[in-house]
Amino acid sequence: MNAKLRQRIDCIGPYTALVLVLVPLMIVEPLKLVAVWIAGEGHWLTGAIALVVAYAGSLLVVERLFRRLKPNILRAPPLARAWATFAALRRRGYRYLRQLMA
Repeated sequence: MNAKLRQRIDCIGPYTALVLVLVPLMIVEPLKLVAVWIAGEGHWLTGAIALVVAYAGSLLVVERLFRRLKPNILRAPPLARAWATFAALRRRGYRYLRQLMA
């Protein structure tokens, strides 16, 4: 990203930032299901290629946008509470899994 675009992204509000992350997510995630369906219909190579492309899109676009916009998103109190709850549940899940492995 160039510097001017980064500045514009950094200045947007929390709900606009959330929409900027959700729009590509709503495009990429269903593509993963479509890829699995294609593979299930017997087109293994096409399904595998579509799945790799969908995951690449998820990693390269959605993840990068989320990392850049996360501070903006967390400025909204309801979204910050939701993130804190998610993070706490994730930590509890990791602890539980570590206990199972020990």
